[in-house]
Amino acid sequence: MSKVAIFIADGTEETEAITPLDILRRAGIEADLVSIKEGTNTITASRGVVITADKNIADIDIDSYDMLALPGGIAGTNNLKACKTLTDALIDFNAKGKGVAAICAAPTILSSLGILKGVRSTCNPGFWDTLASEGADLVKDEKAVISGNKITSQAMGTSVPFGLAMLEYLNGKEAALDMASKICF
Repeated sequence: MSKVAIFIADGTEETEAITPLDILRRAGIEADLVSIKEGTNTITASRGVVITADKNIADIDIDSYDMLALPGGIAGTNNLKACKTLTDALIDFNAKGKGVAAICAAPTILSSLGILKGVRSTCNPGFWDTLASEGADLVKDEKAVISGNKITSQAMGTSVPFGLAMLEYLNGKEAALDMASKICF
């Protein structure tokens, strides 16, 4: 069974974290919400919603996961990007061909690490210039883009396509189409 870690921090966009988590869990994938906040699993998300993660980054074996996922939110993205344990893991996962996924502003974390250089990718339109300047092959007209082991998506409104793309990557296109039907998407 596949295993996914979705990382959250203060300022994370709520929907971008919870929607993919929900889709993956509905599909029977072991998905953990992981706080990067030192000493606590509780964060305050971008719209003031308090979220308690399942686990803390200090207490997990990151390498036991098949995919690492990053929700956006500007403050959340900045906080995730400042977590060296996480950025080192993203570089390692990419080098091993393991899944990395990011939505909204968070694909800029991947691009700043060189992970999206020459890779078909998307992000929030407000960050298209950043993604392109850091070498990504920018895709503006797709809500979620799967490029090998990398998945990127645009914003809160594309959280369902993002979650379905993660499911497709892990369990195949049929599984994603079946889930889309079940959730009336």
